[in-house]
Amino acid sequence: MNNTPSPAPSEEFAPVFVNSRREALWIFCVWAVGLVWAVPYCYFTGYDESVDAATFSTTLGIPTWLFWGILVPWIVADIFTIWFCFCYMQDDDLGGEPETASATAETNSDAKGDPS
Repeated sequence: MNNTPSPAPSEEFAPVFVNSRREALWIFCVWAVGLVWAVPYCYFTGYDESVDAATFSTTLGIPTWLFWGILVPWIVADIFTIWFCFCYMQDDDLGGEPETASATAETNSDAKGDPS
């Protein structure tokens, strides 16, 4: 039995993996920023135990804490998502369809007499 160590696997990753990991890290970081903003903001500025209608603050008819704590981060996240999907994400080549599968399907349809 030979005890020589096997060669180390290549440290180079496939481009699809590298791009997917980078995109996932961006998405996670933006999600974390949204979480760190929304939860504490809503917690500290949300409704008190007693709400006074005379001093209740609204923005565009929405409670101010809800506007800045939920609505604005939601809109910012939507804008980020649109930019991210259309401008930043990369469309990677996943390879072609295996020739054997398409050739088998074509042979089967010809054998059945399908005109298609």
